[in-house]
Formats: sequence, C-alpha cells, structure tokens
Amino acid sequence: MRNTYNKLVRDRIPEIIRRDNLECEVVTLKEEEYRQALRKKLIEEAQEAAEASEEKLVAEIADLYEVIDALIATYGIERELVIAEQQHRREERGSFEKRLQLLWVE
Repeated sequence: MRNTYNKLVRDRIPEIIRRDNLECEVVTLKEEEYRQALRKKLIEEAQEAAEASEEKLVAEIADLYEVIDALIATYGIERELVIAEQQHRREERGSFEKRLQLLWVE
C-alpha cells in the first residue's frame, strides 16, 4: 500500500526506508521550493514539540533546531546575527521568565 507524503525529510530517510525493504521516491527541491518546504517543516516540528510528552520534548526540540539551522544556512544568515537579534528583543520586550499570561487589554 502506497502512502503519499510530499514533505521535506532528513537526508538519510530514504536510506532508512530502503533498509526496511520498502520502496520510495524522492526529488531534489529547487532553492525556493526548499525554502518554502523548510518554513512548512518549521510549523510541523513546532507543533510536534508543542504536543510532545516530557520524555520526547528534547528530541522534538532537537528536530526544531535542525530545521532552524537549515533555514539559517539556506538564507545565508549569520548565527551571531540571530543571537544578537534574540538578545535585542529580550532587552526590548523581555523574556518568558516571569511566566506571564495576558488575559485582556481595554
């Protein structure tokens, strides 16, 4: 029975599938398609992290980091720039240490 996915997968997934004596077909995405697929994957991985049990949270966060690293690489963004922007936003808007939940604004 054939399952259709049409989603970005890690580089070794076809090898793992074939090792399990299954067949698969993959294509190499063009740069813009790849970037869009990474953005879609970012949402997928964030959803999985949000729903993960405490035991699986570290693995799901690692997957999220992998997608972020790929986005940084494909757009040629310097990691230091991302860290500097994170620090700037933390100084300007704060972090999440106080565990605040906004209930309403009038």
